[in-house]
Amino acid sequence: MSAREWIGKDFYRELGVSSDATADEIKKAYRKLAKENHPDANAGNAEAEKKFKAVSEAYGVLSDASKRKEYDEARRLFGSGGPGGFGFPGGGGGSGGFDVGDIFGQAGQQQGGFGGLGDILGGLFGRRGAAAGATANRPQRGADVETDVRIDFTEAVKGATLPLRLSSPATCSTCGGNGAKPGTSPRTCSTCQGSGLVSRSQGAFAFSEPCRDCRGRGTIIDDPCPECAGEGVSTRTRTLTVRIPPGVADDQRIRLAGQGEPGRGGAQPGDLYVRVHVAPHKVFGRQDLDLTITVPVSFAELALGGTITVPTLEGKVSLKVPQGTASGRVLRVRGKGIAKRDGSQGDLLVTLQASIPSTMDDKAREALVAYAEAMSGHDPRPEITELLEGR
Repeated sequence: MSAREWIGKDFYRELGVSSDATADEIKKAYRKLAKENHPDANAGNAEAEKKFKAVSEAYGVLSDASKRKEYDEARRLFGSGGPGGFGFPGGGGGSGGFDVGDIFGQAGQQQGGFGGLGDILGGLFGRRGAAAGATANRPQRGADVETDVRIDFTEAVKGATLPLRLSSPATCSTCGGNGAKPGTSPRTCSTCQGSGLVSRSQGAFAFSEPCRDCRGRGTIIDDPCPECAGEGVSTRTRTLTVRIPPGVADDQRIRLAGQGEPGRGGAQPGDLYVRVHVAPHKVFGRQDLDLTITVPVSFAELALGGTITVPTLEGKVSLKVPQGTASGRVLRVRGKGIAKRDGSQGDLLVTLQASIPSTMDDKAREALVAYAEAMSGHDPRPEITELLEGR
C-alpha cells in the first residue's frame, strides 16, 4: 500500500471507535465486526468480505502500538479526511491547505538529498532514504489474527483436540507470494532502481516519496498472478488442529505461533489466537483447579452421619458425612479436581445441602412430631431468641 493510500484510510471509522480508544476497545470492536462479516458466515456476500478485509487491515494497524503511533502522526501532520484533500497547518492559499497529491502524485525523479518532510514520511512508512541503500518494500511481520471456539465443560477439564476451519489471508499458493504469474518473475523498477523511492526538490525542501511506477514496491510485475492479482496474498480456507490443554479457562486465549496473516517481503507471519468459550455444566462448577458440586442430603444424614455416593467426572466416590453436620458445609475430596500438564491437581468440593420434602405420609409426620417433642428443650437459634426477649 502506498503512503498516500495509507494516510487516506480512516481506520478508526472502519472499526467504529474514536481516535482515543483504548487497546481493549479497539480489540472488542474488531472482534464484533470480524464475527459479523466473516466469510464463513456470509458465503457469497461480496460486501461482507470487503468489510472483513477492511476491519482486519484497520485492526492490523491500530492493534500494533508502533504502527498506530505512526498512523496518528501522519493524521496529525496532514489532517484527517479522504486522500488528496488533507489540510496542512500554515500552508499557503486561501483554504489554508494543500493537496497531498502534490507530494505523492508526481513520478519524476530529481536529484537532491532526502530531508524535510521526506524524512518524516520515510519514518512513518517504514522507509529510509535511497542513500542508505534500503528499499521501500521493507519486510513487515504479518498481523495477528483472533478467532473463537466453543467447547463443553468436560473438554475444558480434560483437554481436547479440535479441527479449526479458517478463511483468512495467506501466502498465495500459485505464485508463492511474489505476485507474478507462474513461470515469470517481478523485475526491478528502472525508475527507482529497486529502492521504491524517488526524490524531488520543492523550494527549500527535498522530498522522498513512493515511486509512482512501482507504487513503492521496488519491483514491477508485468504478468500478475491470476489468483492474487499481483498482491502475493489470497484468501483461502484452511483447516488447523488446535490442542486445548487440560484446565483451560473460559475466555482464555491459546496462541498458535506463525498461523496469522503472512508477512510482507519475506518477514515472519503473525500469530493466531484462539479464544476459548466454555459451556457451563449442569451439575459441576469450577473454582480455579477445584471442581464444585452441590449434593442434596436428608436431615437424618446430616444429624446422624453416614456415607453418601458423589459423582465425579471420571465416575463416583464414597464420601463420609460426620454426625451433626450443618447444611451448607463443604467437604473436600482430594485429587478429584482438574489435573494440569504441569502436575498441579485440584480437588472436588462438595457442598451438602439439606433437602426438605414438600410432602410426607402419616408415618413420617408422626415420627417428625415425636422428634420435635423430644427436642423441645433445644433452642436452635439462641442469639435470635435473646434479641426477641430484649436480653
